[in-house]
Amino acid sequence: MAIRALSPRTDRQGTAPGAATGRTPETAPASSAPAAPAASGPSAGAGFGAGQAAQAAAAQASAQAPAPAPAPTSAPAPAAPAAPAVPQQPGPATPMAPGSGGGQPSWAQQVHRLAGEPAEKGAPVTPWKPPVEDVFQAAARRQSAARPAGIGRRLAARLLDTVVLAAVTGVAAVPLGTRAMDHIDEKIDVAKLSGEKVTVWLLDGTTSVCFGGILAVLLVFGVLYDALPTAKWGRTLGKKLCGVEVRDIEAHEPPTFGRALGRWLVFSIPGLLVVGVVGVLWGLFDRPWRQCWHDKAAHTFVAQH
Repeated sequence: MAIRALSPRTDRQGTAPGAATGRTPETAPASSAPAAPAASGPSAGAGFGAGQAAQAAAAQASAQAPAPAPAPTSAPAPAAPAAPAVPQQPGPATPMAPGSGGGQPSWAQQVHRLAGEPAEKGAPVTPWKPPVEDVFQAAARRQSAARPAGIGRRLAARLLDTVVLAAVTGVAAVPLGTRAMDHIDEKIDVAKLSGEKVTVWLLDGTTSVCFGGILAVLLVFGVLYDALPTAKWGRTLGKKLCGVEVRDIEAHEPPTFGRALGRWLVFSIPGLLVVGVVGVLWGLFDRPWRQCWHDKAAHTFVAQH
């Protein structure tokens, strides 16, 4: 009975452990045991046992080999240096309210800011309105809507002003008038005692000074009491108490001092001659401004407010 040698199979079995472990010859560990030499013997069982032993030795060496070291991770790239901060240019400063607050916004800015921010998202913004009416606009409307005052109020105001004017003028008129009358009486007594027909003149140097002083007090106080307040406020004390005032027909404002002075002279001088009564009564029939003579001369009218 003849027995063949199995050397070619043994060579194939020696390379099998590498394939079984999944390692290539390049990646096999250096400490692994060398493969057992191929058996060449006369016995077939001995050759087969040698191949099995080679496989077991290769498997044990693969299990004892150390695990490959993990690949080194790349170091993080250094961070780029931060750019220097650029200072922001200051914008237009918000106007601040003067006072001890310093940095506090003004009252008008706070009101507009609150009006521009709705209480709820999407709510309509209510435009801001001033809490009260503008006094200048209200005064302009009142002036433009002025209407001529009634004759009753005008007469009452003129009566009050006449009483004040007569009271002040009387303070100077009493002593000056008394002196003038005494001087006239003396002249008459002298004429009677002479027994002759003598003409006694009422106006002479003494009486003219007395009567001129009374007239000057009347006119000067009338300018200070009537013309000056009329040019400044449009009314005197009597007109203020009766609720009337003097205004220019075109501008509806108090007249200038020149017109107020002319108005007073046109009223007072004809009034001393009793002709002024006609000029006052003229306002009963005049339309539409109900102007008296002194109003027509000064281009004014008396308005009710």
